[in-house]
Amino acid sequence: MPISPYRIMGALLRQRWHLPPIDPECCNALKQALGCDVSLAEIYLRRGLTTPAALQAFLKPETMDLPPPNAVFPDLDLAVELLQQAIARREKMRICGDYDADGMTSTALLLRALRHLGADIDYAIPSRMHEGYGLNERIVQECYDQGVKLILTVDNGIAALEPILKARELGLTVIVTDHHEVPPQLPPAHAILNPKLVAATSPYHSLAGVGMAYILALSLAQRLGKWRELVRPLRELCTLGTIADLAPLTGVNRRWVKQGLQTIPTSPLVGIQALMQVAGCLPTENTSLKPEAVGFRLGPRINAVGRIGDPQVVIELLTTEDAGRAQELAAICEATNRRRQELCAEIEAQAIAHLEATGFDPQQEWVLVIVRPHWHHGVIGIVASRLVERYGVPVFIGTYEDETTIRGSARGIPEFHVFQALETTRDLLLKYGGHQAAGGFSLRAEHLAPWRDRLREFARTCLKPEDLRPLVTLDAEVSFEQLNWDFYTQVEQLQPFGSENPQPIFCSRGVKILEQAPMGQQGEHLKLTLEQKGQRMLAKAWGWGQFFPLPPCVDIAYHLTAHRWNGEIQLELELKGVKPSLAWHLPDPPSPPIPQWHPLPPLTTLLPQLQDNVLLYGYGRPDIPPHLTRATIHYDRPRDRCRTLILWSLPPSVTHLRWLLAVAQPEVVYVGEQQPAIAPLTSLLLAVQNHLRETPQINLLALSQTYWIAPCTLVAILRHLGYCCEDFAPTLSITEELARLHRWYQLQAKDLARLAQRWGSPSS
Repeated sequence: MPISPYRIMGALLRQRWHLPPIDPECCNALKQALGCDVSLAEIYLRRGLTTPAALQAFLKPETMDLPPPNAVFPDLDLAVELLQQAIARREKMRICGDYDADGMTSTALLLRALRHLGADIDYAIPSRMHEGYGLNERIVQECYDQGVKLILTVDNGIAALEPILKARELGLTVIVTDHHEVPPQLPPAHAILNPKLVAATSPYHSLAGVGMAYILALSLAQRLGKWRELVRPLRELCTLGTIADLAPLTGVNRRWVKQGLQTIPTSPLVGIQALMQVAGCLPTENTSLKPEAVGFRLGPRINAVGRIGDPQVVIELLTTEDAGRAQELAAICEATNRRRQELCAEIEAQAIAHLEATGFDPQQEWVLVIVRPHWHHGVIGIVASRLVERYGVPVFIGTYEDETTIRGSARGIPEFHVFQALETTRDLLLKYGGHQAAGGFSLRAEHLAPWRDRLREFARTCLKPEDLRPLVTLDAEVSFEQLNWDFYTQVEQLQPFGSENPQPIFCSRGVKILEQAPMGQQGEHLKLTLEQKGQRMLAKAWGWGQFFPLPPCVDIAYHLTAHRWNGEIQLELELKGVKPSLAWHLPDPPSPPIPQWHPLPPLTTLLPQLQDNVLLYGYGRPDIPPHLTRATIHYDRPRDRCRTLILWSLPPSVTHLRWLLAVAQPEVVYVGEQQPAIAPLTSLLLAVQNHLRETPQINLLALSQTYWIAPCTLVAILRHLGYCCEDFAPTLSITEELARLHRWYQLQAKDLARLAQRWGSPSS
């Protein structure tokens, strides 16, 4: 069975770690201005917080100077007027929502608000399995037949051109609230509220659908003078939907979510209280809820219902005033989420088993396209995200709706635009949609093979082989001695963490693993005791049991967390990445004298002329019989000064050449035209992996000469295999480095004579 391609040396995830560059001068200036740890200054800069004023606004979003919403959204006053008129006339209204967490919380928010304000309103949500996303003509016709006068969309509608045309023809009023990308042609709604229609610099630009619904509801309540009792419950629903939808926690989202998290633990909404109880995240003290409690506890229980259950359960849960009924509905959410977890685990295991059995290789395939029968369409998007985390490639996963039609979900990596990929293959698709990171599609089964080929072609236009690994983006490199409560408290001030403000990931190098043991029912997790320079830390590695035991000396990437146990709190690390720690040996080369450079004549002509010590160096160089010359021939490594240096072939790099010249100090150098036979890339990768199995000690000069490749080419290979190598300058891709190496080996004596005058970078 082939070695799993997502592992390095068959032992660890083959991750790529990225530490985004920052300006050292700017970092030092911010550190001095704030009087903070340099690592904190790095975190701030990597979030775009370049001044103390910007940091202050970020840490205290309640001080943000917000423009009034009706000055930002031109149709807001009109939408409020239309709703006010419909309420006054007792006209029937209907919300058209969506079946994801954003859509369901948006529906519940407006339903609760408008009923409180006296509206005659109900809702409709399309079938995930049979109709798909958004307002459709069936819902429009049903509204008309049942006497509905006004349709209000939430979290959808911006692309519902035909359904809204039909609604207008039938005389219905349509208000669209949405947050998805704006199509070339807007639908003919009476009013459209969408943050994507406002400037990208606006604090409102990143609103989720529920945030847009929140603005509309409060604006109407303020117009009617009934807003005070609505602000808190609506803000809590807005917080729930914003986090669950992974909306960016920047701008106004950050302000509202931070306020909502403070009040949710004592929410007046019995549905939220019941949901927190079944999810086990009711705070035991009078503290605010952390966003991860929403993102990993409450959000999944809401989303699960939309994926494999009836969205009406969630909407009733979030609008009921009956505590007993709320408990019943929360229990349904809990049971549905357990079933969702089981389905995800089953499908993920089947997908991995299939990929392992078929020897899936990201470097060969470029994208992962997997379609299997009998998978539940409602959860395959979650599985797609997990496969991206595991293999580090764009994933297109589908299942059969019937014998002829495939329906699926896609998830991307930062360098790959999912919607553009679907757009370039649209002639093979029945339906598609999405954005840069995710999308959905359907196609005829007969088109699957050519569609997969076209996706590979698209991937090759935007990806490099080294992009095809799981990505860990680091915020700062720290030592264990920095990890104290003061540091943790300052990091926690960046809460709430979420999309576009992720929980910081730190890295520490040369960490010793003193103890490690599997934990969990099936040993799926690891518990570790770590040490760096005498400082010890406890760590957990969730889902890393398959890699037990870890190497004894590693570099680690991790979150810094506070763990409560038996009434005590201690700092712990939550590992996000592990790599064997490399010990580098790369001394600085001395500056050599500059000799005379000549093309190498035939040895039969040159050898009789030579005297004293001669160094013969190069790939495939011959052995010289003693009777052919009066000179003393040294091979490969000079032991004494050698007046003459014969380069049968060039050394692997300028660095090697400078060492030879510095030690031998020749007066004359003869340059031959022999070129080393560089091993194929696959052989080089395997050889380096085998070397690292034996020892993590890297003598960069010695190892690069073993394979006749430049040190920078070796660094590119190590980066490709998942090692950090942050001590070295950026390299090109392996293929580009090999091409540069071939050009180096084609240099001749006159080229080296010019090069010797300036002695380029040692890594060139």
